[in-house]
Amino acid sequence: MPEPTKKDETPNGQPEESVAPDSNGAPQLPEISLEVSPPPEPVAEGKEPIETDGKNPEPPEPEPLQAVVAQEPSPAENGSNQPQPGGVKEQAESADSTVKEEGPCSPPPPDDDNAAATSPTPQEEDANSIKKLSVELPNDSVPVPAMGRKDSVWSLGEGQGPEELDKPIDNPPLSTLLIESPQSATVFVGGDITFVAKVEAKDLLRKPTIKWFKGKWMDLASKTGKHLQLKETFDRLTKVHTFEMHIIKAKENYAGNYRCEVTYKDKFDSCSFDLEVKEAEQSSGQSIDIRSAFKRSSEGQEDAGELDFSGLLKHREPKQQDDTPEVDVWEILKNARPDQYEKIAFMYGITDLRGLLKRMKKIPKEEKKSEAFAKKLDPAYQVDKGGKIRLVVDLADPTVELKWYKNGQEIRPSPKYIFEHKGTQRIMVINNCTTNDDAAYSVAAGDEKCTTELFVKELPVKVVKGIEPVKTTVNERIELECEVSEEGAQVKWMKNGVEVPTGVRSRYRVKCEGTKHFLVIDDASREDTGTYSIMATGGTSEAHVQVDLKPLKIYQDLQDMTVKLGQPIKLHCEIYPGNVPGRWYRNGQLIQPNDRINIIHRNKVHRLEIETSSLHDAGDYTFVPEGYSQSLSAKIHIIDPPRVHLESLNFPDNTVTIVAGNKLRLEIPISGEPAPRVVWMKGERVILESGHRVRAETYGDQTSLTIEVTEREDSGNYKIVLQNEAGEATASVRIKVVDIPDPPEAPLVPVVGGDWCSMTWEPPKYDGGSPILGYFIERKKKQSSRWMRLNFDLIKELSFEPKKMIEGVPYEVRIFAVNAIGVSKPSEPSKAFTPLAVTSEPTMLVVDDVTDTTVTVKWRPPETIGAAGLDGYLVEYCIEGADDWVVSNKELTEKTKYTITGLTPGCKILVRVKAINAAGASAPRTLQHSVLVKEVIEPPKIRVPRHLKQTYTRKVGEAVNLVVPFLGKPRPKVTWLKEGKPIEPTHVSIRNTDCDSIIFIRKAERSHSGKYEMTVQVENHVDTAILDIQIVDLPGPPVSVTIEDVWGGNVALVWTPPKDNGNAPITGYTIQKADKKTMEWYTCIEHYHRTCITITELVVGNEYFFRIFSENMCGLSETATQTKKSALIVKEGMQVKTPEYSDHDFKEAPKFTQPLINTFAIAGYNATLNCSVRANPRPKVIWMKNKIAIIDDPRYRMFSNQGVCTLEIRKPSPYDGGMYTCKAINDLGEAQVDCKLEVKGGFTFFELMQRGVPLHLIDKYMNEAKIVEQEK
Repeated sequence: MPEPTKKDETPNGQPEESVAPDSNGAPQLPEISLEVSPPPEPVAEGKEPIETDGKNPEPPEPEPLQAVVAQEPSPAENGSNQPQPGGVKEQAESADSTVKEEGPCSPPPPDDDNAAATSPTPQEEDANSIKKLSVELPNDSVPVPAMGRKDSVWSLGEGQGPEELDKPIDNPPLSTLLIESPQSATVFVGGDITFVAKVEAKDLLRKPTIKWFKGKWMDLASKTGKHLQLKETFDRLTKVHTFEMHIIKAKENYAGNYRCEVTYKDKFDSCSFDLEVKEAEQSSGQSIDIRSAFKRSSEGQEDAGELDFSGLLKHREPKQQDDTPEVDVWEILKNARPDQYEKIAFMYGITDLRGLLKRMKKIPKEEKKSEAFAKKLDPAYQVDKGGKIRLVVDLADPTVELKWYKNGQEIRPSPKYIFEHKGTQRIMVINNCTTNDDAAYSVAAGDEKCTTELFVKELPVKVVKGIEPVKTTVNERIELECEVSEEGAQVKWMKNGVEVPTGVRSRYRVKCEGTKHFLVIDDASREDTGTYSIMATGGTSEAHVQVDLKPLKIYQDLQDMTVKLGQPIKLHCEIYPGNVPGRWYRNGQLIQPNDRINIIHRNKVHRLEIETSSLHDAGDYTFVPEGYSQSLSAKIHIIDPPRVHLESLNFPDNTVTIVAGNKLRLEIPISGEPAPRVVWMKGERVILESGHRVRAETYGDQTSLTIEVTEREDSGNYKIVLQNEAGEATASVRIKVVDIPDPPEAPLVPVVGGDWCSMTWEPPKYDGGSPILGYFIERKKKQSSRWMRLNFDLIKELSFEPKKMIEGVPYEVRIFAVNAIGVSKPSEPSKAFTPLAVTSEPTMLVVDDVTDTTVTVKWRPPETIGAAGLDGYLVEYCIEGADDWVVSNKELTEKTKYTITGLTPGCKILVRVKAINAAGASAPRTLQHSVLVKEVIEPPKIRVPRHLKQTYTRKVGEAVNLVVPFLGKPRPKVTWLKEGKPIEPTHVSIRNTDCDSIIFIRKAERSHSGKYEMTVQVENHVDTAILDIQIVDLPGPPVSVTIEDVWGGNVALVWTPPKDNGNAPITGYTIQKADKKTMEWYTCIEHYHRTCITITELVVGNEYFFRIFSENMCGLSETATQTKKSALIVKEGMQVKTPEYSDHDFKEAPKFTQPLINTFAIAGYNATLNCSVRANPRPKVIWMKNKIAIIDDPRYRMFSNQGVCTLEIRKPSPYDGGMYTCKAINDLGEAQVDCKLEVKGGFTFFELMQRGVPLHLIDKYMNEAKIVEQEK
């Protein structure tokens, strides 16, 4: 009998979990673990492990904490069933303090005698407890060799947890970017080292990205500082990127595996390398302080904040001894509960609680020594089916009573279960093992119990005779038969890879007769077609089963029917085979039976009965026999007379009321089958579906009338006519369109006051189908566009009096009519009216003059005139004692003085005056006393104005208009004398009135200067006055100008005053100089009073001429007197005689260098005519149209600049077309050029009239246009 194997081992002696190959079959990478445990007993190489006698040997002195690499053995090394040295089984049996491992450990290398421990398996750890480190921690004096392999152990730091080391690492891809990879190296503690990686950049468009990692995930880019530096360079000649990683002053925890990753777009490359940090051996007398190992680094240091568990492995410098007594923290933690770990850690200054808990989980449990069992059952056993197995335990006390249990049930002695005793061994033998014996077994000795599991391995069952293919038809019996190698074997029947259900209600029956197995289908159907297979533990067999339908025969087909709505429907057909079910469809939809629909199947007959037909029952009916592609069809046609359902509208008297302008959509339900033809009519007019504003539409079970924008004309009766093959129906609907009323007529304003008016109006002609509720009134100023509402409550009357208007401002008013629908549009505005008031009475009415037949009165204007203004005055008089007032002036007078004529001498009259304006006559102003009509003599007196009491001065050409008032009655006689002689009326105009005399000279001349004497005479009374008038003009130039002397840069000039001083004293002179070369004159001094002067600061070498203007109160003289000789400014001691040259005569008659060109212009767009002329002196330019000079016409603008003459015609019309001439004239002659201008885009007669064109020109233009049309 083969030796039973444990559950966690494979038949070849290796643990199941020890091999985890990658996808390419490569073995799993070595695993790294940390363990603190006493070393196992030495095992001789190549020998079986020695079983103990159940007693634990005394543990030797604890070894130093070491890092061990558990390397996966190759398949060649573990090919035999014997366990390898250092494997799991030996360590589990050698001592209770050792821990089970995941896999065997390869023998240590010759140069490392201390690497013997392995890491515990996570599955075997107790999930409910935390493993504790051994209390006896040795010192760290013994160095940890790196063994020169890639799986060397180093401090994990903060980038990688110990649990991540067990994960498999995929093989790196082939290098595609790196041309030089970093290599593994060794460095001593405190030394420097550099790792170099190079990437060729010939095919790269930009710099690749590189990352340096320690372990798996620690990115070193964030760790750069004093001890780590990253550098990048690029060689432009070789096109190579060089990446360097410098480690400065290496520490022990820098040792480990590093990785370099390079990426560029979709390319990737990586390389791993190792760093080994060596340190010289030190004395081993130093102990490890757990509190310092699990403390974070002190502040201010470079590696502050890192968790450094590798401090347990380091050789630290001896520190100053603390006087506090030594405390074994491990022992305290070992005996404490897990919930007290945090309290103990902080009590003793351990800050890295998380790292402490991680390491405590890896501490192996100390198994308690069993008091009842010297040797317990193995964890698992395995036996072949039909074999037997021995379960052996070794008792420490042979007298203890044992009980065996199977799945918790006590086992009694029987032929199957045999119990044996051999010394302290107790044996249970299980004979003829079956699958029922595959269970959990336990043995109890007093209060102690040990358990194990038994696995029964079954022998494979083979298929002796396979399944044969079957081909049959529906409703037949199918039986599949198969024979296997063992009776009672468990097999599985499969159909198309799915296990066949064999329950009580299943269509499949399974039976077994010895080694034969059957699958029976009593009533086959087409769904049974497929591939059937039987599966045994040692083989399978499959075959195809084909189930076909029997041929279909139709004895009676379905018939088309026409049924009235509400009548029953019966469909009937007969087919063979008769037991074939089928399905009924209406228009492709499956019909389900219900209270109204009954489906009957009896043998060959299939019937569908519908008690009461509805419109939905019409359509194509189809009967489809199940499993057949053939079908039977018939058409059911439902007919129904048309009807219009007006009762659903809920409108009284079928009348629909709608507001004009809104959209009306009237939907009326209809019925009828087939769908009736619907016609809408209004009167004799048929409403079409294609109408734009009014249209009729019919769809489904309703018809609709749509009016997009209702109008008044849409009111009336609308008729609906429905027709189909079952009959005809009609209905009528009345539509009433209500609207806002029409606007009223323009209101009338019969009466207007100072700030009010009275207005009346008539109701609108159409009230919109709803009674008028009232009116709104608005007014506005005529010049404004803003209307103001005058009432907010409706006015029901037809008259209104607006108030609070501004006097003198024209107003307009309008009316709105209002009904229940809304407000009408406004009426036309009334005629403009202006609120006006009469003025107040005139003031200060007095008598101004009285003669034998006339009375003259005067007055002041009224104090209050008002906005209506003042049109004039009305003067009335009456004879004293009478009541009849006679109007003296038939027409209003605007003056405030009036003379009443035709009076009788010696009578007395009363006079009154009224102010008249548009509002009427004001209250009269009457003289307080009557006036006697009799003339009174008054001596004459001249009132000379103040400005005429002195000499009155005017310039030549200005107008002289002097008014001299005087007094005297009756009308004085006025005479004028100049220098004692009468004044000629041709030179001076004199006009006399009753109260003043006016002397007027249109253009004053110097001859008009002199003393004028005015004489006023009334009978023997005389009064005189003298007026001194002085007419001044520009003075003449000085008589002569001579150069008195020239010295240095100075010239002395002397001149004689002018002969003609312009009838005014000379006020000064203006002296100018000119260089002979340029003859450009520059003013040297102005307003100079003397007749001699010295001109200084003249330029040496230049020759100067001088001229002098004289000046009086009218200005400078028109010409100046120039020196005949020039003054040459020479350097002292040198005189240059300059030749005399005669001046060239530049005078020239006008000559056009560029003529006018015939031009076409567009009506309404500005046009210009251009030409150029040369002449000296400058010519006078005259523009003519059709030989008529253009003078002061705003439609033309004329320019002349540097001889270029331009005529701009603003927005010409066809009237502006014609012959244009430019004429230039000067003293030497004249010249002219012509061109023709044609303006296209003419105007109509009305447009020309609007533009103010005279009628004779319009007639001429129209005739010319007709001639042009005829020529074309």
